[in-house]
Amino acid sequence: MVRASRPVGSRWALLPTGVALFFAPQLLGGSGAIYSAAVLIAIFAVMAYGLDIIVSDLGEVSLAHTVFFAAGSYTTALLATRSGAGAWLTLAGSIVVALAFAGFIGLVTLRLREFVFSLVTYAVAVVAMTVAANWQFLGGSDGVRGIPLLDLSLPGLTLKAKDDRTLWPYAFALLVLTLYLVDRFRHSALGAAAVMSHLNPRLATMSGIDLARVRLQVFLLSAPISAAAGWLYAYQRAFVSADVLESYFLILMLTAVVLVGRRQLLGPLAATAMVLVQEKFFSLGGYVDKIVLGSVLVLILGFFPQGLAGLARPLAAAWRARAGQPPR
Repeated sequence: MVRASRPVGSRWALLPTGVALFFAPQLLGGSGAIYSAAVLIAIFAVMAYGLDIIVSDLGEVSLAHTVFFAAGSYTTALLATRSGAGAWLTLAGSIVVALAFAGFIGLVTLRLREFVFSLVTYAVAVVAMTVAANWQFLGGSDGVRGIPLLDLSLPGLTLKAKDDRTLWPYAFALLVLTLYLVDRFRHSALGAAAVMSHLNPRLATMSGIDLARVRLQVFLLSAPISAAAGWLYAYQRAFVSADVLESYFLILMLTAVVLVGRRQLLGPLAATAMVLVQEKFFSLGGYVDKIVLGSVLVLILGFFPQGLAGLARPLAAAWRARAGQPPR
């Protein structure tokens, strides 16, 4: 199978965008609220990218990705508070636990498709929330508190974060790493196989692609991404409870995936930013914000299935026609 490649120039074109994003909180005033919003945008965007490759590339709607996000959060909280593990060890533990969950869920759902797949993954999420809220080992309804500050220090190099301002570089680095991994996946043989297995399963099988193996591999790739977001969220929040499994996070992930358009590299980031900017700076109230978020998801899925990018194309064509330019 031929791997798709991205021109080197297009990768370098993203550099100014990255620099602008990194300095955006400072340019917007540098207040604590702005840095807090920036950190949460980065964390929740990373969380959404884990689901994005399942929905956009594999063509399935997993409703269990809050489990991987929660796995990262809870593993971090338990290791940090009960064994005194450092941030590097909690990150490794989060990835291992997420892979274990993904392997189990993936094997169970390998041969399920579409509605049945979504239903089973949602059942997994419901079971996980019930367990987290009632199992005292996980803190029950009170959760796990007392998570220390993020400390990624290495011999001779101090890397600590004491607030959102100092946590931002690490959140940004996690976001950049995630974007790199997603881009590499989409230009790899596995990414091409995932898309082919989604668009034309029969042709994929005839081409020698093992559909079950591809589905499992993509599932195993997606889980650590969402878990890494949960890892950093635990340090940012300093405690973890069963609310990380609430439907809000699932709806946020789904909205981030579809709002701008599927298979858009910066789509989940842009969508997450739009949602959180509204909630943090133009809030209509906690419950109303959730209603707005859910309504946006319904409108996009019901009327603009290609997202805002799909809506922009006919508008751009109409504008060019009005200006007398030939359509593209």
